[in-house]
Amino acid sequence: MTKTTAASTAPLRFSHPGAGAFALATFAMALVVLASNILVQFSINDWLTWGAFTYPVAYLVSDLVNRRFGPGTARRVAWVGFAVAVAVSLLLAPARIALASGSAFIASQLLDIRVFDRLRRGLWWRAPLVATVIAALLDSVVFWGIAFAGTEGPWLTWALGDLAVKLGVGVLMLLPFRLLIGRQALRGAAVEPAPSR
Repeated sequence: MTKTTAASTAPLRFSHPGAGAFALATFAMALVVLASNILVQFSINDWLTWGAFTYPVAYLVSDLVNRRFGPGTARRVAWVGFAVAVAVSLLLAPARIALASGSAFIASQLLDIRVFDRLRRGLWWRAPLVATVIAALLDSVVFWGIAFAGTEGPWLTWALGDLAVKLGVGVLMLLPFRLLIGRQALRGAAVEPAPSR
């Protein structure tokens, strides 16, 4: 049985993002998804497409916004980024990829935000790592199932390779996450307990 302290159950207060911070976060999110929608159309080999390398940055954006501004703002960034990315993707990518990407993106982002929020009070790396792993699994199943199932090409091996790279890049994204949340803590951005070491 664990001992609950008042600090671990007290409601968290988050800073309110200014228009510039919100615009930057939504722009970053839309840019990552748009780039990934285009790059997923180009395979490196029978196991991988270029989109696998860019997409995990969306989880970094979402986790940083969630850490600093809270889950409500992170959800708004996800929805705005989703709308912009899907609209532009419909112009630059096949409709099936835009639909698959939009469905997978919003489902996995909302899951990432929820898991991150539930784990935020633990060790600094736990929330972004666990949230990214679970969300990447959901994203891969939904995206590849809609975008390429039933088509020619080694889509199943692409899906497995894509997932492996997403997980690897997700782990690598812990470094910029830690560096950026450290900067936020110095500026007093979020009023929540400092991440554990």
